[in-house]
Amino acid sequence: MKTRIVVGVSLIVVVLAMANLFVSNAQQAIPAAAQQSAANGAPPLSNPLKVALLKWYQANQTTNITVGNAPYGVAFDGANIWTANSADGTVTKLRASDGTVLGTFNVGGVPFGVTFDGADIWVSENPGSVVTKLRASDGKNLGTFAVGSGPAWMAFDGASVWVPNGNSGTVTKLRAFDGKNLGTFNTGGTATGAAAFDGTYVWVTNYNGNTIVRLREDGSNAGLFPVGHNPIGVAFDGANIWVANNGDRTATKLRARDGAVLGTFTTGGAPVGVVFDGQDIWFTLPSTGCLAELQPSDGAYLVGACPLGQIQGYGPVGIAFDGANIWTANIYGNVASKL
Repeated sequence: MKTRIVVGVSLIVVVLAMANLFVSNAQQAIPAAAQQSAANGAPPLSNPLKVALLKWYQANQTTNITVGNAPYGVAFDGANIWTANSADGTVTKLRASDGTVLGTFNVGGVPFGVTFDGADIWVSENPGSVVTKLRASDGKNLGTFAVGSGPAWMAFDGASVWVPNGNSGTVTKLRAFDGKNLGTFNTGGTATGAAAFDGTYVWVTNYNGNTIVRLREDGSNAGLFPVGHNPIGVAFDGANIWVANNGDRTATKLRARDGAVLGTFTTGGAPVGVVFDGQDIWFTLPSTGCLAELQPSDGAYLVGACPLGQIQGYGPVGIAFDGANIWTANIYGNVASKL
């Protein structure tokens, strides 16, 4: 009996080894000419011996959800999407999984940017001089706090919310749990656009100065670096900082640890918002109604002129990633788009 078992196991091993050999030889037998180049955007020809393997590709499956009037900023809170509706003084909360509207909450003024701090939602009012804090669970207003003039797109550093004051060339630091003002700091420009946190420093774009400033936790200047013309949006990819240069239709990549410029790349339109999805960098192009997707390693342009036809003309501005999908706030279409 034991001998039969040993023989049976040996035969299984031999069969598996021969199967692997046949697959390997068959794969090698496919002519190189038959391997379609992906440079033209087409996927390689399929190997029939690999039909059971999952293959991912980008498909145009945009879903548009009606929110408030003229949504501008957008943020993800871990489960839901929030849009700042600039023309009606509200923010809308959507369930990220299916786009169901879970509520619309009044904040007043002109909601511009929206940021999540791990528990609550912060909404900036531009051209006002305040930010409003909402409880993420139910939208309850937890307070309104004074900042500089024209607060724009904010960033959370794990303890505090940093608010770029678009009309004054400063950034205000608020303690997240109670909104206490911890200081207002100069950015080296005259008009700020957005902020991002890299785990050590806060980066703030200077729209009129064509620079980005790196600030320490205490607000002191840790470097002022040149970027493109009229920088607005900014994002961190885990190693580098990406800046959306609205004025010259480019993106600048800087090394976070020292601010060295690693490249400037075309975006195919005038970028505003920027987000990292864990693999690629995405930019909103409101003037064309499209998005641009760049490869972080070398800035290669991965998506052409307007692959997302459903949002054409809507004017995507704010952009966020929910761990699975890209979301945009489309100022002209009164919708949030899920891609």
